[in-house]
Amino acid sequence: MNTLLKASAAAAVLVGVAACASQPEPEPVAETPAPVEEPAPVETVEAAPAEPVYTGPTPGSLEDFQVNVGERVYFDLDQSRLDGDDQEILNRQAAWLATYPQFNILVAGNCDERGTREYNLALGERRAAVVKDYLVSLGVDASRIETISYGKERPLDASSNEAAWARNRNGFTQVLDATAG
Repeated sequence: MNTLLKASAAAAVLVGVAACASQPEPEPVAETPAPVEEPAPVETVEAAPAEPVYTGPTPGSLEDFQVNVGERVYFDLDQSRLDGDDQEILNRQAAWLATYPQFNILVAGNCDERGTREYNLALGERRAAVVKDYLVSLGVDASRIETISYGKERPLDASSNEAAWARNRNGFTQVLDATAG
């Protein structure tokens, strides 16, 4: 049995020595990067610029006149003089009328509620006339412009205060149907 024990011990020592023996480190493998494929050139096609999408009123429509040109000028108390803001609006009206010669207009002179009916009708006539005369001076044919005075009969604002009176003192340009004449 002694021999068996000695043989077992010798085998254990051999296994232990074999386990402790160092193996040489493997040689490092040089990494070569994978070839990088360059992307194929992309053809650039220039697209035509997108046309702007117009979302406003149709050019030449009554809404176009109201929104983009302006249909009213405002006057001071007991006055029929045009100020710079009024002239700008009338300049745009004249340009619009030159672009759309098929339209005629009606210019209405309006007043606030103060004063007599007769006084306000006369003041409204002067206001309508000054608007017409200014448009004619800008090249609008006088035969395309009718005038009327409503005096204080057609207020925009029925209130009785300074703000309402200021709104009611105006010259209103109404575009007439192209078939009207």
